[in-house]
Amino acid sequence: MRTDLVTDALEAARAERGSLAGAVFHSNSPVLQRPVELTQYTSAAFAAVCDRWGVVRSRGAVGSSADNAAAEAFNATLKRETLVGRGLKRWASTRAARLAVFSWIGRYDTRRRHSANGQLSPLVYEQRAVSLGLAA
Repeated sequence: MRTDLVTDALEAARAERGSLAGAVFHSNSPVLQRPVELTQYTSAAFAAVCDRWGVVRSRGAVGSSADNAAAEAFNATLKRETLVGRGLKRWASTRAARLAVFSWIGRYDTRRRHSANGQLSPLVYEQRAVSLGLAA
């Protein structure tokens, strides 16, 4: 649970996307055994990176299972489409698992159609949103 792991991921996302302005970073608010100030999502370093790139920070309510629903659905889909859907009970190696998950996430984030986007892929959805914004 290192802050630099989270801030490095945000920096990589910004480098890849060009801008994170207006993006929302949502995290859980787990019941902690230590002061909240020590967690990576409430650290000054994390806040500074979010502020630098225009990322809106969002935190769920403590102990709210509903906050995990989207993450749990995502994980279930990942497992179903990469492991179970192929009739596997486990990966042959750590490398095979990493490659399959990396490939799936790349497709999920760009080309896979999503019901939340009106059955459009994220790339098509973003392109249309940009076109509409330019037209306005």
